[in-house]
Amino acid sequence: MKALLVASAALISGSAAVAGPYINVEGNSGFYGSDYVGSTINAAIGYKTNIGDRAGVYAQVGPTFVNPDDGEDGTTQLGGKIGGDIDLSTDGKINVYAEGEILTAEVGDNVYNLKTGLTWNF
Repeated sequence: MKALLVASAALISGSAAVAGPYINVEGNSGFYGSDYVGSTINAAIGYKTNIGDRAGVYAQVGPTFVNPDDGEDGTTQLGGKIGGDIDLSTDGKINVYAEGEILTAEVGDNVYNLKTGLTWNF
């Protein structure tokens, strides 16, 4: 159940959108159907930079506080993200992005997630 919580929360997490150093505090709640399985709180420090006029990359790392709803004690794990985005159009209205994330696990396997997407601003 805890692995499901961590995977669910990690999949819905976002990334920072500010150039330079930043602090990102983020809360995520996980559900399996309509059953609440718990939440995570990430507290990371990161850095984002531009590559030319149409691309950017970032990396962040910090603790993740895992709070399951199944009676188990909460844990603190280490999480990190790397990602980037590229404007596909010269006006910046179409953008593609990708983010990779890792979350350590005290027991069992680490959790890895990959998020990709396309944004169209109008």
